[in-house]
Amino acid sequence: MAASGAILVVDDDPAICVVVGEALRRQGHKVKTAASIRERTALMESFAPDVLITDVMLPDGDGLDGVAQIIERNPDLNVIILSAQNTLNTAIRATEKGAFEYLPKPFDLNELTRAVADALGTRQSAEEMDGEGGLPHDELPLVGRSPAMQEVYRTIARVLSNDLSILVLGESGTGKELVAEAIHSLGQRRTKPFIAINMAAIPRELIEAELFGYEKGAFTGAHARTAGKFEQAQGGTLFLDEIGDMPMEAQTRLLRVLQSGEVTTVGGSKPVRVNVRIIAATNKHLPQLIEEGRFRQDLYYRLNVVPIALPPLRERREDVILLARHFLDRAAQEGLPRKALADDAAQLLMAWHWPGNVRELQNMMQRLAVLSRENIITAEMLRNMLPMDAVPADHAAPPEQLVHAVRDWAKRQLGIGLGQPQRALHEDLLAVIEPVLLEEVLSSVDGNQIRAAGLLGINRNTLRKKLTDYGLDPLQLRIGD
Repeated sequence: MAASGAILVVDDDPAICVVVGEALRRQGHKVKTAASIRERTALMESFAPDVLITDVMLPDGDGLDGVAQIIERNPDLNVIILSAQNTLNTAIRATEKGAFEYLPKPFDLNELTRAVADALGTRQSAEEMDGEGGLPHDELPLVGRSPAMQEVYRTIARVLSNDLSILVLGESGTGKELVAEAIHSLGQRRTKPFIAINMAAIPRELIEAELFGYEKGAFTGAHARTAGKFEQAQGGTLFLDEIGDMPMEAQTRLLRVLQSGEVTTVGGSKPVRVNVRIIAATNKHLPQLIEEGRFRQDLYYRLNVVPIALPPLRERREDVILLARHFLDRAAQEGLPRKALADDAAQLLMAWHWPGNVRELQNMMQRLAVLSRENIITAEMLRNMLPMDAVPADHAAPPEQLVHAVRDWAKRQLGIGLGQPQRALHEDLLAVIEPVLLEEVLSSVDGNQIRAAGLLGINRNTLRKKLTDYGLDPLQLRIGD
């Protein structure tokens, strides 16, 4: 059982203070709450908490202000940051201030209580990072507020103060190099070079020369000694993109360099000491390549110290419109006419499955910014850029679009959200809508309750209860039935 402790919860939402406070008290903790920075300061003069849980947006200022000084005065205090501003900027700032943990809102109560238990177990103040240099926080390369991206932000924030090797996983176009650039630009090596090399774009026989350099006369065309990517990245970061395409012989040499910290050029005999951080990336399943004898298992363990999995865009649809507007804004900043998305265009963007991921969306927005004569982008414009059979032109919306449309209608007209307690006045109306929606969604996913619950934005237990209430059998809800 986790040790009990003194907890100070700071949030201007009374409901959060009550729920969090009660949950922590039931675990044996002594809890006090505050609704502002002023109250937080006053309480800490008479109450010495072991853990401080604080929101960022408070009525009298930024909850992160003063956190570093609080930790400096109370080295045994661990701070957990809560924020509805779910951006990489917030995660980075929380880490820079010395926070023990950062949880985006809406947070999972179990996750918060586990974080408190961990904080009481370690009682180690986070090392305060040097916040000078790097990219300005409003120019960070990553965009997204989905839960999957929140996990990416938190992982990035945790690795900035160390040099652990990182393996970025994800489909083509998900932004793997942007993650590497963010880690470098915001980390300890930001003043040194960031060098990227794509294994799939280099002839196999030249990869070793590109990575490790070569001596004059080492091969035909080697007219002078040339430093490889390792030497070029000295003191900085080397990004090895598409590492799954690296030939086995080059993998063996790379493993030797990672183990020894020394590089020997092709045709050379004197090793050169190198100090670089390695970030690798791939869209391949490396464990399968290992089984097939195409990737070294020991190299995989060397690279995969901290994995970061980037979700495909179809699994973070709540970020699609945010990204689209971001790319249109960027085009306007570069001198192109400013464009806006019509409602029907936004719905179509949400419905498309984006096989090319963020890169496909970016390219589409750039083309529209350049080629469109209108300032408003409509669904018809988008259909002209997508395959003929990609999106239906009629009103037969894909399940995600249907769910979003009904949920938005319910919130707008009834003042409720699906899965939330219904107002008595609208119970009869909702009883008509919900079973139809449940049937449509379950049919579209061939009766898979996990996928259906995800589309509806409710948990599986809630879905099961609704199915029971309405007498629906998911086994009978099959496509074509």
